[in-house]
Amino acid sequence: MIGRSRRRASPIADLDVTAFINLMVVLVAFFLSSVTYFQFSALSLKIPSSIENAPNPSEALALEVIIRKNDLEVGDRNAGLISRIANRDGDYDFKALNHLLKQIKARFPDKTDATILSEAEIPYDVLIKTMDATRNFVIVTPDKISYAELFPDLSIGDAPGATSVRLAP
Repeated sequence: MIGRSRRRASPIADLDVTAFINLMVVLVAFFLSSVTYFQFSALSLKIPSSIENAPNPSEALALEVIIRKNDLEVGDRNAGLISRIANRDGDYDFKALNHLLKQIKARFPDKTDATILSEAEIPYDVLIKTMDATRNFVIVTPDKISYAELFPDLSIGDAPGATSVRLAP
């Protein structure tokens, strides 16, 4: 017989993944600890219907804040314009708006609703800042900073003369 040579069967090599698993445990812990959690808040708004746009003489104040390209107009839907706040240095004057709304709130303490109307091509950021200035104001004391309510029940819509509200990015 011809000599048969036997091959030795090579042992199957086991893959050692212990170091890899240890690395993954450390990375998962690191990623979870470095995650930034976002808090999203929602604001309930209503779009005024055409029935609500009709003047209601029994209502004492129908507050409207109109965002124009060059100014902010605060008015009463039933009585007309209360004040026009011109832009300062190319920016809207939200502090003046907030101050005026505080004065109006002092005259109408039970009033909680307001309508914000915007012309076309108004940036989204301006709409949000207008809503913030209309909803509340800051009270600063030596101990803390707190917020007081102005007109938290907001409605949004198109400004008179505006065809549609397109919020620029």
